[in-house]
Amino acid sequence: MPQLTMRGVNVTEVMKISTALIDELAQICRCSRDNFTIDCLTTTSILDGAIVPTFPFVEVAWFDRPRDVQDGVANAITDYLLQTGIQEVEVAFKVYRETHYYANGQPFMVKAGPPVFD
Repeated sequence: MPQLTMRGVNVTEVMKISTALIDELAQICRCSRDNFTIDCLTTTSILDGAIVPTFPFVEVAWFDRPRDVQDGVANAITDYLLQTGIQEVEVAFKVYRETHYYANGQPFMVKAGPPVFD
């Protein structure tokens, strides 16, 4: 956690920026790099009966964090993806509650304890 799910982006280009992006996100979120995942989905978008390019979109699933952290994450993702040559990208956040998230059948809140942010 955080989990980044991307669509409408070039997988090869994401691979090129992934190390630096995760380094920056880990610093912004004050957590280790191994907490992050990036998934690039292959999506077929359709409009008016025709296949059209998929709009670049990133969903970040995570436990709630302060607004300045969220802004930093959104800006970092946007900046790195714009470097790949896409013209525009949208980032949205999906917030999980620790009491509703389970790891190996155990509530995450019990396993990891309450989240700690500076």
